[in-house]
Amino acid sequence: MSGDRRLNPTSAGRLWTPANIVTLVRICLVPVFVAALVSPWPQWFGLPQVADDAKSLVAAGIFILISCTDWLDGYLARSRGEVTDFGKFMDPLADKILVCAALLALIELGALPSWVVLVILAREFIVSGVRMVAANEGVVIAASWYGKAKTVFQMVAIVLFCVKDSHMAGSVHAALSDWMWTLSWLVMLVALVLTVVSMLDYIAKARRLLGLGRGGRAGGGDVAGVADEELSRLAAAVLDAARAAGRTLGTAESLTGGLAAAALTAVPGSSETVRGGVVSYASAVKSGLLDVDPSVIASKGAVSRETALAMAKGARERLGCDVAVSMTGIAGPGGAEPGKPVGTVWLACCDERGGRAEHRLFSGTREQVRRQTVRAALELALDALEAR
Repeated sequence: MSGDRRLNPTSAGRLWTPANIVTLVRICLVPVFVAALVSPWPQWFGLPQVADDAKSLVAAGIFILISCTDWLDGYLARSRGEVTDFGKFMDPLADKILVCAALLALIELGALPSWVVLVILAREFIVSGVRMVAANEGVVIAASWYGKAKTVFQMVAIVLFCVKDSHMAGSVHAALSDWMWTLSWLVMLVALVLTVVSMLDYIAKARRLLGLGRGGRAGGGDVAGVADEELSRLAAAVLDAARAAGRTLGTAESLTGGLAAAALTAVPGSSETVRGGVVSYASAVKSGLLDVDPSVIASKGAVSRETALAMAKGARERLGCDVAVSMTGIAGPGGAEPGKPVGTVWLACCDERGGRAEHRLFSGTREQVRRQTVRAALELALDALEAR
């Protein structure tokens, strides 16, 4: 990216970014796909020469086109530095709407039994519930390769079922003699297995939150977040991305008091990538060690976009790292200011292309706010590294 983004406001607060527009277009195209698959549109448009097989191919093509936009909006968001909360919410929702609409349309056509859709929808409800519990505790549950593989196999299976009317009538021998029927069901069965396995993986990761593991719900020894396995997994992902890009990392922390650096350095092999961290809890330290202009702190406040960006820039220069992430905020229970309630956090990431800042408002206890801040900072660093 060009250097003119340095110290510019983050685009994360914008709504109508190209990536979000692509996501909304994907959702709007879902009814088009369903209509192409189940409606007698050739008769509507006076095209009797369009046979059912050709109609199915058109529907499959539309589905593939919609599916490809999932990659496009992700690429646009990261390459342009426009990862927004709206996009994080709508992007996975768009995928679920597309898959559910396709499966229900296939049931209506008699190409798919309802129990298949029931398994897939049950998984989505259960995983969504687990994520809600985790979010309430300030914990992020990273997606595993099971879930990603599940999505791929589901998409491929839906395309196969659209192309070939995989009816369930006839003998087993007749069904197996149709190679398209066999292939469609093999791919769908693999998708169902991955659907169940990925659900169990989510439950296993959240077992302490759900009271299924030793020690019951989170909130005891892991409340600080550094020892949390999901936070450790996210830190490992950041280090992997940095290592793959040949980049070094650094941190500048205020309210988190070194928790982000601790999460990174807790991962074996982190010394190859992590240059260090600065705990600039006091404003004087922000100015003395990170070269934050005192006038910026006086005019904008220690918890501000300008201060966060200056902290990240100073950490990058002082630590000699390629990518630096900073965090400053109000963890509570006191310290609230007019317009800046407890839980207000500013994060920033700086590399040779410039700086990017994000504003967050977290809820929960002091430790939960700090842990959520570390998670958001690591996600911000991961976005910057993956954008390359």
